Order: sequence, then C-alpha cells, then structure tokens
Amino acid sequence: MLSIQRGVAQFTLALALLGTALQVTAAPRTLDTANGPITLEGQPQRVVTLDETALDVALSVGIQPVGTLATRGGTEVAPYLAEHLQDKIAIVGSVREPNLEAILRLKPDLILAPANFSAVFYDKLAKIAPTIQPKGSSLDMPWQDLSRVYAQALDQEAELDLQLNKISAALQSYRQQQAAPLNVSVLRWNPQGPIIMSSQLFAGQMLREAGLNTIALADRITDKPHSDTLSLENLTQADGDWIFLATLNAEGQQALEQAKQQPAFQRLTAVKNNHLLAVDGQVWSSGSGPLAAQVVLKGLQRLADHAEH
Repeated sequence: MLSIQRGVAQFTLALALLGTALQVTAAPRTLDTANGPITLEGQPQRVVTLDETALDVALSVGIQPVGTLATRGGTEVAPYLAEHLQDKIAIVGSVREPNLEAILRLKPDLILAPANFSAVFYDKLAKIAPTIQPKGSSLDMPWQDLSRVYAQALDQEAELDLQLNKISAALQSYRQQQAAPLNVSVLRWNPQGPIIMSSQLFAGQMLREAGLNTIALADRITDKPHSDTLSLENLTQADGDWIFLATLNAEGQQALEQAKQQPAFQRLTAVKNNHLLAVDGQVWSSGSGPLAAQVVLKGLQRLADHAEH
C-alpha cells in the first residue's frame, strides 16, 4: 500500500526486510493535479489505469497495473500495449463507461485517471484510492509533461526521463536528416468516413519534433481531437506529400477499402504518388506515451525509407 515504513527495531530484521523497505520507502512527492496538490508516499503496489497514456507510462517504467479500460473501439487492451503485459489484466469498463464496482473489487492503492473525468466521478474514485488526474491531455499540453505526471505518481520519474531523452535524441537525428520538410497528415477512417486528427495531439507533436510539417486543417483544430467527418468531395483538405492512414477497427478498414475505389480518393496527390502509409489507429489517433512513441518512430522510419526511393 501507499505508506512509509518508519524504522526497524532490530538490525537483523532490517536486513530481512531490506528488499521490501526499498520498495515502499520512497520520499513523499507532491503532484500538481487537476484537483490541486496531492501528496503520495511510497510506491504503489496495485495500480488501476483509466487512461491509455497512464497504462503506456506504467508499462514503460516496469509497472504492471492490475486493471485498466478497454481501448477505444475495442474490448481489450490495445495490441501495442498488450505485448508488454506479463499477465492478463482486468478490464474495468470502457472509455465511455468505467465500472466503479469492478475498480473497487481490485482494491487499488493508486488510480491514474484522465483529465476529462467529471468532478463527481473523480470524487467517487478518490474514495476508493488516491486518484491522480492531470490538468490536461495531449491536446493541450506536451505529451512528455502528461507522461511525467503519471510517472511521478508511480515514483518512476527518473526512469521515464531516461526514455524521453532517448526518444528526443531519435527525433532530433531524424530532423537533421530531412533534406526538405514534408507536409504530412494523419487521416483516420471511421465507418462514417474520414476525419483529420488535430496536429496538437501526441502524433502531431512528434511529427513536428521530427521536422515535418502538418497540414493546415490539422493545425486549425485546436479545441478538439479531430475534424468533423469529411465528405469525399472535401477530402482534398486532408491531402499532403504523405498521408498516415489509420483505422481503429474492422468496420473502419472496410469503409476505407470501399472509399479507395472512389474518384475523389484517387485524385489525392498522395494517392497518385503512392505516398500512403498504413499505421495503427490506436497509437496515431488516440495513443500517447513512451511505448506509443516507439511505434511512431517506426512509422517515421518507414516514411524515410519510402521517401528515399
């Protein structure tokens, strides 16, 4: 549990408990959260993550949460995160409907929540365990800062910084290798049709750090994650030198395959030049964190490899 063990009566007992003591005697840390300063002590043992970034950060620093939400558009953890799980994790609801009873049954000692939970729901969570809610999302704050809030709650800020430094170095190297900036877009195809993801989101932030230019429509979307659904007639607004093309589920993929046969799709410059790169929609449209960053870096390398030919 989140507590500080103070003192040991006998030296021999101290030696016997050394491993445990090192695990739970971290210095108190105060986090600046959406609900004011919250002080945590020790290292959590039973973490529930109600945000995909929180799960990403936890797994990236070696923490195995006991519960989490199903990924957007799915019923389980996103595949890019599931491969880092050592054991099956309890699903405690969906992004739209977390299950308080399921969370309570897991007896968490720390809950990592997103910024958009209501005050009423936060109060219910806080009665179960200390609950950390950042002041913003990757839409309105650097994704590294968002990750750092969760890492600080887990008492793993130093480990996170090591990873962020490596990611920053990789992006800087990529930027230096660019002959000329390319205009790129992240287009997600839903069953209802295509949407452009805001360049303020995690993937857009990484693209700009890599020295790429995001398209004008993506840059104008500053107060929501994505555009309204585009008609095929307005699809040219999504055009660029390259398009990162994402889907979240089979229905979206089917809609995309049908759209590819339409003249409006074929008229896109990126399509004419065969400059489409299929990417993981879970990462490129809703992910954030060090593990998601590794996926995006692989996508950037694919772009570099294709652009050379």
